[in-house]
Amino acid sequence: MDRPLEISFHNMDVSEALDGEIRSLAARLETRFDHLIGCRVVVEKLQNRHRNGCAFDVHVVMKVPGQELAVSHEPHKADAKYSHPDALGAVRDAFSAAERQLIEFKRRLRSDTSKPTASAVAGQVAQIEPGADYGFILTNNGTQLYFHRDSVTDGRFEDLHQGAMVHYVEEAGDAGPTAAKVRIGVKSAGHGHA
Repeated sequence: MDRPLEISFHNMDVSEALDGEIRSLAARLETRFDHLIGCRVVVEKLQNRHRNGCAFDVHVVMKVPGQELAVSHEPHKADAKYSHPDALGAVRDAFSAAERQLIEFKRRLRSDTSKPTASAVAGQVAQIEPGADYGFILTNNGTQLYFHRDSVTDGRFEDLHQGAMVHYVEEAGDAGPTAAKVRIGVKSAGHGHA
């Protein structure tokens, strides 16, 4: 992850075991999607119940290129509220749902840029600013589009170089069109720049 993992506990003491489990589960998310930018986890202890124990509300927010994916494990129904009266079970359930959502996001992302009929078009990296988190892609009509490292969906930003072939989806940005969902490694006859 580009950003450190954020963990918050509300209405409860911080547990080293629970903190360790969250860190382990977040690391597993990174193995599912290597462009995970950041992750924020909030564990909240809800009202104490004499007979049934406590209920826990768990939120996992994952920052991915271009958006955030959020998962909440909230006890909605009376039966479900206490099916996992321990925080560890609620955290594992939330991360299981987060993992499924991340895998689905990755599948959709790949289909957006890998199909010839998709809105992705081919381009070439025109410039990478040394030490910066952005660069420019030369389009087929000779214009340049800005892209940020967070837009790279397949490969590592650090592996890009001037002349590298990419596929991208053009989107409207605050200051004009930008290249989003940049996919690295498109092979072409003209590729081979060092």
